Amino acid sequence: MDDLYREIIIERYKTPQYRGHLDPHDIHFEDDNPLCGDHIEVTLRVDSDGRVSDARFDGKGCAISQASADLLIESIIGKPLEEVKQLSKQDVLDLLGIELGPVRLKCALLSLKVLKAGIYGLGEASDELVE
Repeated sequence: MDDLYREIIIERYKTPQYRGHLDPHDIHFEDDNPLCGDHIEVTLRVDSDGRVSDARFDGKGCAISQASADLLIESIIGKPLEEVKQLSKQDVLDLLGIELGPVRLKCALLSLKVLKAGIYGLGEASDELVE
């Protein structure tokens, strides 16, 4: 089963479906993983009902960070911001479908950290956002 998920990760890394920028956008945030140099930027549009009507990410980094961002962005489109705020580390790991060590875990969770920092309007992202 891990092989199937590995294939999905490689495919999403090579041909991400949600890479890009939204202009105009309602929410924007970006951050780096200083341990490995991964970078993720997220832009969202939110409709009048508080739902994510469109979302995109951009960035650079390893296959895990980029695939995780693409899968996460896909999963939030159409969801209310209040529901997106409740996403957890386990939700991202479920999207990826593979076991990760501590270093790769930081790569996988960078997009969630950036997403939540943007939604909460924080000036700085914190690892506490993804616990």
